[in-house]
Formats: sequence, C-alpha cells, structure tokens
Amino acid sequence: GKKLGYTFNNRNFHNVSLGQGQEVVAEQALDLAAKEGHWVILQNIHLVAKWLSSLEKKLEQHSEGSHQDFRVFISAEPAPSPDSHIIPQGILENSIKITNEAPTGMHANLHKALDNFNQDTLEMCTRENEFKSILFALCYFHAVVAERHKFGPQGWNRSYPFNTGDLTISVNVLYNYLEASSKVPYDDLRYLFGEIMYGGHITDDWDRRLCRTYLEEFIKPEMMEGELLLAPGFPIPGNMDYNGYHQYIDDTLPPESPYLYGLHPNAEIGFLTQTSEKLFRVVLEMQPRDTSMGEGGVVTREETVKALLEEMLEKLTDEFNIAELMAKVEERTPYAVVAFQECERMNVLTSEIKHSLQELDLGLKGELTMTSDMENLQNALFLDTVPESWIKKAYPSTASLGAWFADLLTRIKELEAWTGDFSLPSAVWLAGFFNPQSFLTAIMQSAARKNQWPLDKMTLQCDVTKKNREDFASPPREGVYVHGLFMEGARWDAQ
Repeated sequence: GKKLGYTFNNRNFHNVSLGQGQEVVAEQALDLAAKEGHWVILQNIHLVAKWLSSLEKKLEQHSEGSHQDFRVFISAEPAPSPDSHIIPQGILENSIKITNEAPTGMHANLHKALDNFNQDTLEMCTRENEFKSILFALCYFHAVVAERHKFGPQGWNRSYPFNTGDLTISVNVLYNYLEASSKVPYDDLRYLFGEIMYGGHITDDWDRRLCRTYLEEFIKPEMMEGELLLAPGFPIPGNMDYNGYHQYIDDTLPPESPYLYGLHPNAEIGFLTQTSEKLFRVVLEMQPRDTSMGEGGVVTREETVKALLEEMLEKLTDEFNIAELMAKVEERTPYAVVAFQECERMNVLTSEIKHSLQELDLGLKGELTMTSDMENLQNALFLDTVPESWIKKAYPSTASLGAWFADLLTRIKELEAWTGDFSLPSAVWLAGFFNPQSFLTAIMQSAARKNQWPLDKMTLQCDVTKKNREDFASPPREGVYVHGLFMEGARWDAQ
C-alpha cells in the first residue's frame, strides 16, 4: 500500500461483493468514499443487472468534485455471448479495462492449477508423501486436459468444459480416501477422477479412453519410487513445500511442445497453421475496402459483392419438396429416412442463404435499410469467408467461401441424384452429409432388418477396395461402398 502513497486499513477501503441486496451497501460506500477519498471495490457486478444504470449515474455524479484519492475498482465475469453484455457503455468508456486471459501453454497452466492450493493444503493430509505426489500429478493432468483443446480434433473429439472445480474436488476426494485407507487405492482414485470428476463432462467413448489412459500414466504406484516421468525430461517432484513446487516448475519443465502432452511434434502443425491463418485474416479485414483497377477505374466494394451475390442466387436450385419425395417412396427404409433428414437440413441451409442474399440485394439497391446482419454478410462476401449465419445451419467446413459454395452445389447434386428414384448410389459420398453418423447407423439397421439380427450387437467393419468410385456400377449386396474420406499424414500406396 505504501508504494502508492496510500495506506490501507479497514476504514478507508470498502470491499462489496454484490448480489442479495448489497446494492444499498455499495451506494453508501461510494458516497462516503467520494467524500473522504477512500477506495471501493465492487465485485461481481454481473449479478445485479438492474442496478447497473443507477451505478452509472452514481459514478457520473461523483466524477466531479470528489476527493482526489477516490478510486473505484469493478469486477465482473465475462459474458458468455455478445448479446448478453449488460455493463452500460458509460461505465466501460470511462474505465481502464483489464481482462484476465486464460493461460496458454503448459507452463502457465501448471502454475495456475497449483495456484488453487497453498501450503496449508499440502500439510493437511497425514500421508504427506503420497498426497503431495498425487496432488502434483493431478495438477499436471488438469493442465494437459485443459490445453489439449488447442490441438483441435486431435486433442479432443468434442470440446468439454473442464474447470478448476474438477481439480479442487478431485483433491478433496484424494484427501478423504488417503485418510480412510491404509493402502493407496490407486485404481479407485483413477476411476473417480477419470470416470466421474473429469469423465462426467465427457460424452465420447474415445475421449473417455484417452482420459483414462492419461491417469494410468500419471497416477500409479511407481510415483513413490521417484521413477515416474510426467513428460520426457519432467520427473514427478519429491516432497517439497508449496513455493518449492512453483520453483520446480520454473526450473525443470521443458519448453512448450506437443511432447508435454504425450503427442507427436506434428500434432502442432494444425494449431500453428490455424494461428497464422487467423493472423492473416485479421490483417486482411483491416485492409481498405475499395480496390482500384488502375487506369482510373475503381471497383467499389458494393459492385464486387453485388456480382458475387447475383451469381450465387442464380446457381442455387429450388428447395427439395419433401411431401412430393415422401409420396414417391413405397417403403421407408433406413436409407430413405436418412435421405429425408438430409434434404430437410439442406432446405434449412439453402433457404437461409437465399433469404439473406435477397435481403442484402435489396439493401444494396437502397430498397431496405441496411442492418448489422446485412453488413456482416457483405463483409464476409467481400473477404471470401463463409458468413456466420450460414455456418450455424451448415455442416463443419474450413473452406473459403468460393470452395465452400462449390462444395454445397455438389452436395445438392448428390442428394438430387439419390432422391431421383431413392435407389442407393453405387458409391456413397459419406463426407457429403450433414450427419454422416446417421448414415452409418442406417447401414447397420438395414443389415439387421435383412438378417433379423439384434441391432445392439452390430458393429461396422471397413475394408479398402482397389477400385475408384467410377468403377462401381451398382451398390454391393450387403453394406455400402463409400468414398470421400480423407487421410491425414499418410496416403494409400496404390501400387
């Protein structure tokens, strides 16, 4: 406190945590502090949305004529989405803003995981050695699962909301188990951490298996013999005090690399490519909007967008008439059901595209007022990126707009061919579906019905043929020929 030329004591420092009628207390503290030159901290103001306009008025009123030592600090949780921002513009504009970014990299994550505890935590268990070792391993495990997100689908198949609560509860469980049993119940602990605490978030079988495997590597009896490496070059530390552990991380943890997560160095290629693409995209978005053609001719942004928009509207076909299609089908086979679902989802997407493009067209002609959605669409078309409102209704894709739209037209063509007479294509473009999973299930359902087998006992098997898709004249008797899957980091040796 002395450094700031300001001494703290309970009289001149007011800390108010908002919620449950604390607004009055906060107002009294602000009035007193403005007069006497105190400091006020208002915590978690996101809990009192209705009161924020009064807070804004109060701050405005005190901004003139108050004591020169008067200061206000405000904290709030980040809003989950742009439409749930509730902090008034006035407060934001007049304040110095500091955000607490989530840590990146193993080094920052490991320190942050350890920060949830203190020296007292380390001393609370009678089985000190075991408790400290497993606690450190849990911190490492927590840092790994949190940071695996950055490797995209190579990290986790889905994204999960792992949080510090998972870590602190796991440590409580660890304490209770160690106090209650004479032997360290490694299997029980791994089960509780991997299947319940962290596993509770996980919905994918392969991800569960991954989570289990990490714990089998990090938490096992070898920990107590000092033989265990959490990562190449990073042995589990011995018995130290709290600051010792932080120091150990600084001194011993190898530099950031996929090895720390048990991954191959190539796992980073995708992550680094994405990071650089993001950077280039931001640079591109900051470019001036009008491009000149030389010879004094200027193509305005509007003209570029208009040409693209007309071309797209022209190429888009009519929506699928679901009622008409249903009338054509005698028997609703599993494949026909998938075809209907795909057509319905395609209709939702194409109607969104048509509607938004027609709206923008009217906006550019001056017949409609431009809205922020139309602006966003215009920017996306100009920058050759797929608009946000389309992505929401589409299938996952990383292509730029031109390639994406061409791909969309190909998908529509495939569906048209399939629903022409509802006979299964000789080779099915599996990657061309919104939901490839449903088609895989349909394959099993068809075989199960045909042979009267129980569906829950069915599994899929995949064989690679030596032919290309053009070589197939008709679908196989059992199952389906599929094409359009990609291989990463390898290719078929056709010879």
